[in-house]
Amino acid sequence: MNLLRKLITQLETPREQRPLGSGWLSGSLALLAAITGMLIVLLRWFPETFSYPEIAFIQESGVVTIFLRFVLLSGYALSLLSLILSARKSLGWTALALSVIASLMATTQPELGTAPQSLYFGLDYFIINVLVVGFLFVPLERFFPHHGDQTVFREEWQEDMFYYLVSSMLVQILGFITLAPSNYINAQADLDGVRATIVALPFWVQVIVIMMATDFVQYWVHRAFHTFPALWRFHAIHHSTKKMDWLAGARMHFIEIAVLRSLTALPMFTLGFDPAAIQAYLLIVYFYSSFIHANIGWKFGFIERFFVTPRFHHWHHGSDRAAIDINYASHFPIYDWLFGTHHLPEKDWPENYGVVGNTVPKGYWKQFIYPFTKPKPTDPPQMPGE
Repeated sequence: MNLLRKLITQLETPREQRPLGSGWLSGSLALLAAITGMLIVLLRWFPETFSYPEIAFIQESGVVTIFLRFVLLSGYALSLLSLILSARKSLGWTALALSVIASLMATTQPELGTAPQSLYFGLDYFIINVLVVGFLFVPLERFFPHHGDQTVFREEWQEDMFYYLVSSMLVQILGFITLAPSNYINAQADLDGVRATIVALPFWVQVIVIMMATDFVQYWVHRAFHTFPALWRFHAIHHSTKKMDWLAGARMHFIEIAVLRSLTALPMFTLGFDPAAIQAYLLIVYFYSSFIHANIGWKFGFIERFFVTPRFHHWHHGSDRAAIDINYASHFPIYDWLFGTHHLPEKDWPENYGVVGNTVPKGYWKQFIYPFTKPKPTDPPQMPGE
């Protein structure tokens, strides 16, 4: 625990205390490479348990082996560089030790049964998510930040990374929950006429219709989570982050994820859209969610009237009085215009983020049980608008 505390302290070193050449950057990258290598080795040891079947082709292509060698070599080189440059050695020694362990494990892969397992966890899904999305948005947040003093390892980043891990590892369970209402409607309702009309639409028209339909449903589900006290206690967890970045969107209670995804997906999986259009939408919305939470200070001008941008969604997460109960849409602000919840000053951003009164506890497990506990008598009102 003492070593872990030292690691976290060193990772969260303020920007002004870690100039170039201090060994912080090389140590952080070395630790990232070592942990990535360790996770890939575990994935290769237990593919039936940790592999997401829909992306199994990536492992079969041989790219994973090449990438594993690259990250392990990077871990060695960067950890040694950090040990040379840094006065504090926690990052360097930890990264070096993990790289050695991962290398030894990679050369002694156990023989396992080949029978596929009905239950699996998306470890490879998590690795690809973090690498692809992280490597895209971290540089953007560094070069074009709104909050210039905010670091990659900002307060509570470990918490949000754990949320990211849980939602990725439970991809099978969440997929089943998401499809359950749609499967029920498909079995009960006769929508053949509607489906024939939808599938005849051009590909990109289908993608736009999916985005419009899902965002309409999402708007009202999202608004319900702000309107009813019992639902707000789940959604307050998502709002409890006080620093906005690409990782902040991952902080969502499991119950909210299940409800939001299953209801939002109804039009997408019941109206007969081409599977390719659905896949295109899922890819778009996956990156879009990280984008609107990101610490990116770009000015979009007239585009902000038609599409949700980081500034628009940051206002939704604000704890200022003007930011309460506004901007529920995820893609198209027109729904907020139509239903009276639109708020976007010409240039301003919210000054503060989080839940008014800071009633949500810190830590994943405390936040998990928070919605099921009774409010304390000293807590402020439980609705965001009160």
